[in-house]
Amino acid sequence: MTLLSVPPQTAPPAAAPAPLAPAARLLPALAAVYRAQLARARVARIPLLFVATFQSLGILVMMRGVVDPGDNASAHYVVAGSSVLVVAFVALNLLAQYFGRLRATGGLDHYATLPVPAASVVLGAAAAFASFTLPGALVTALAGAWMFALPLAHLWVLLAVVPLAGAALAGLGAACGLLAPRQEIATMLGQLGMSAALLLGVLPVSHLPQPVRWLRDLLPSTYGVEAFARTFTASPDWAAVLGDLGVCAGVGLASLAMATWAYRRATTR
Repeated sequence: MTLLSVPPQTAPPAAAPAPLAPAARLLPALAAVYRAQLARARVARIPLLFVATFQSLGILVMMRGVVDPGDNASAHYVVAGSSVLVVAFVALNLLAQYFGRLRATGGLDHYATLPVPAASVVLGAAAAFASFTLPGALVTALAGAWMFALPLAHLWVLLAVVPLAGAALAGLGAACGLLAPRQEIATMLGQLGMSAALLLGVLPVSHLPQPVRWLRDLLPSTYGVEAFARTFTASPDWAAVLGDLGVCAGVGLASLAMATWAYRRATTR
């Protein structure tokens, strides 16, 4: 009796790996993150605007009783500094707390799983927070100009000051929140940064000692205050205004790049 030989079974050919989806581009991913952050923060928009604006208006009222009505140079810095303080409260203070809370609660893991560039997450969150600052800054500038009898012909410069100063402060706030080892430290850093913007931005430069002026030059919001304060004169030095705005833009790019690096570091550890 002969045994029939069974041919050996051959394994099926391995299937070719499925092609991966193309990586998300920066601008579409940035727009998606911005819309998501804006929708999430919309519930807190009214309290946020009220607190930031009310704080700056309170500073204006307080400084109106301190600054001599005839001291126009000091009035320029008070109004400009109070307007930019709205940006510092949201872009620096609240963004540092937001990213510090995300890191402490594991919320960054959600963003780390998204197929989007790291820069889009940082820029989208920063832009969403900074979007709430323009109305408050405009209201503060209008109230300050009325209190100190300043001209409003060049108020449009605030439309450039707010996004540029906001970018610089938002990048700094995001970096503080992402690099802080604990959520409480991130909150403290945000509060210290906002206090520095308050003290060094609102107080007139002529009233500050020289060492404090050096510290003031290191604060990103200083150049936004300087640019806006120059426009209250009868003949603004537009070259100096553009120079200050250029410094704001350069510091903004550097601080946002640092925040992007801090985000990558926080999500890969």
